[in-house]
Amino acid sequence: MHRLDWLAVVRHGLSTGNVTAQNAEAGGAELIDIPERDADVPLAAEGRKQAEAVGHWLAGQQPRLAVVSPYLRTRQTAEIALGSIPAEIVVDERLRDRELGVLDLLTARGVQARLPGEARRRERLGKFYYRPPGGESWADVLLRLRALLREIGEDHPGGRVVLLAHEATVLMVRYLAERLSEAELMEIAHGATIANCSVSTWARTGDRLEPVLFNSVEHLRHHGAPPTRQEDVNAEPV
Repeated sequence: MHRLDWLAVVRHGLSTGNVTAQNAEAGGAELIDIPERDADVPLAAEGRKQAEAVGHWLAGQQPRLAVVSPYLRTRQTAEIALGSIPAEIVVDERLRDRELGVLDLLTARGVQARLPGEARRRERLGKFYYRPPGGESWADVLLRLRALLREIGEDHPGGRVVLLAHEATVLMVRYLAERLSEAELMEIAHGATIANCSVSTWARTGDRLEPVLFNSVEHLRHHGAPPTRQEDVNAEPV
């Protein structure tokens, strides 16, 4: 990663799963009724508009390589956003979303009600190291991201690279690029929800990448695709 000149991470557009999960949490439900497996959840109509807006922004940044999560909502975001941009596009499973194991399709209330032992274990271990049975911790996600970013840096020295992935990816890349501690990462994570089709960027200064944007959504407003309502206030300038 230290060999890149510019790196951006874009979260996928609003998905049908995001809408269903938000409604379930707001309604106090224990289960999130999503019929597809996580890898097959598509974009919602609003998410497609967000992808078009982030495409306008990306056109001005001239990325040369786009690495995309294999999940459908992310591939759809990439297809829309990168349609007219002459960048190499690579789908890589190391950018997939964090796997939740037994917590999959449970709301926060559902975890407390149905898996109280796991809720207590997560509270004790903390979000960074807690691994749900059958799932991944944040530290596990970092292992695959470290390998991917090292490979990209070696294969594309001086490159301009965009990753199209998931909420956890944005936070994990910030942790790696800025060499954060667990406590610093948790403070950021508790203070911001990563918005759909937000952009976070780093640019080379000397021998390292320095943060430029974090969770920015101004391009969405500018191109007539407002951020999803509950994420509208979470953008944080660096």
